[in-house]
Amino acid sequence: MRSLTMLLALVLLCMAPSTLAQSQVEDASATAQPASASASKQEVNELRQEVIEQRKTIEELKAIVQKLAESKSQTDASSAQIKQVAGDGTLAAGAAGGVDGGGAHLVDTVLMQPDPVAEAAMVDQQQPAAQPRKEPPLTAGWNGEHFFIRSPDGQFSISPYGYVQADYLAYKGDGAPANTFVVRRARFGFQGNYGSHFDFALLVDANSTTGAIVRDVYLNLRIRPEFQFQAGQFKEPFAQETAIGDTNLDFTERGLQSLLYPCAVTAYRCPGITLHGDIDHGVMQWWAGAFNGRGGVTNNVVNEPEVVGRLRFYPWRNTNNDWFKDLAFGGSVSYGHSRGLSGDLSFSGTIPDQTYTFFPSLPINGPIARYEGEFSYLKGSYAVRGEYVQLQDQRDGVGSLQAGGLGFLTYPGIGAKAWNISTTYLLTGEKRPENGTPRVKRSLFGPDTPGGQGRGWGAWEIGVRYSGIQANAPAANLLAYYTPGFVPQYNDHTDQITFGVNWYLNYWVKYQFNVDINQLHQPSTIGQVPQNFYALEQNLQFRF
Repeated sequence: MRSLTMLLALVLLCMAPSTLAQSQVEDASATAQPASASASKQEVNELRQEVIEQRKTIEELKAIVQKLAESKSQTDASSAQIKQVAGDGTLAAGAAGGVDGGGAHLVDTVLMQPDPVAEAAMVDQQQPAAQPRKEPPLTAGWNGEHFFIRSPDGQFSISPYGYVQADYLAYKGDGAPANTFVVRRARFGFQGNYGSHFDFALLVDANSTTGAIVRDVYLNLRIRPEFQFQAGQFKEPFAQETAIGDTNLDFTERGLQSLLYPCAVTAYRCPGITLHGDIDHGVMQWWAGAFNGRGGVTNNVVNEPEVVGRLRFYPWRNTNNDWFKDLAFGGSVSYGHSRGLSGDLSFSGTIPDQTYTFFPSLPINGPIARYEGEFSYLKGSYAVRGEYVQLQDQRDGVGSLQAGGLGFLTYPGIGAKAWNISTTYLLTGEKRPENGTPRVKRSLFGPDTPGGQGRGWGAWEIGVRYSGIQANAPAANLLAYYTPGFVPQYNDHTDQITFGVNWYLNYWVKYQFNVDINQLHQPSTIGQVPQNFYALEQNLQFRF
């Protein structure tokens, strides 16, 4: 039907010039002057020839249309009707009689009106298909801390993050280790959220030498700020310095009290679950969890999990008291169980800078209890922090069945206590955050800190720390008839004084230089004498 309509339109277009030409010829013949009669007759003859050719073309088009109409009538019983309309809008004579033989009738006319049903069908066919709805694009960018990718509705986001710490260690002292370069940490991971209630994180350490390379992998459910649930592998919520990120430590190493933390051999991380929350906008924070207590690569060997609880208070956090607004204090407890038949040992006595081992690792069996107290005070560029940790390992039935051994007898328990107090001050005036990097005002090199003030010498910080640890494994004289023997005593302690300088080249790059003075008072290693050891630590850290 569309082809038929187009051809009829062509007919109209062709007929219009012929009618115009004919009227011009008649006008020319009527008004021609005798002086130009020969010229007017030539023009009239040319116009008449053109009219003849146009009429011939019209006849050919009519024949083509007639053939198309006949073909259409054979395939469609309801063929289109072409009606003649007079100039006044009424039907011409012979058109009102309908269709003859089911085919279309062609008549000489000026205006053609198609059948209304066919016209409606053509209109429907010409409507374009509905365009698919375009979803808004993902959002990606930089939030001042990390890169991120966020879904259009904001319900899902993910951020890559990581950090690398490269050290140079130099020692001085009788029996001290050799000087060495070392990559302390090379960690990379992702963190993000599902909606407004789920947070997740994955962190791996490519340079891990203890435990699995996976450090953190967990999902946190934020039911309310006061009540949240976390499951996976992460740091046990024990003690103040554990909660501080590795990139935000005031010194290159944690204090000696960290030797008594749970899961110390696997960067303080264990598989488990914890309930936690912030009450009254952080005035009180609480944690209660259960863990396997043996790191991320070893299954538990007893049916009792290691349970941990912690409380932390900020009494003046929501007040206008600038002097005590950032004063905090709290404490932690943990209780677990060891198994002598699985080869469980007491805590590692190697101090964090690896200079020496002040206390041996002894077989243990039975309950393990830890207690901790903490405080921190921050005011502008100044910060002071302190901790005290106490540990008790039982040795129930840890003897040997070998000839001359002590049998499965109970020895006196091992007790240990450690303390740490430190202070830092930012010379360039930045504010010291509790667990974060100072906002460098004038970076040495770009990129600038958000809200920075241009180029300068970066941020400079000085610090000093005093830390100590003491452990005691009492002696025992077992005068049994079949397995007589003597259990030796170990009562050793060591102190450490650290001086540190932190240079923040910008917000993401930090250089640390520490001098540790390690005072070994009672050596546990045979042949070693009490003395002072010196460790010089240089740490270059960059994060993203």
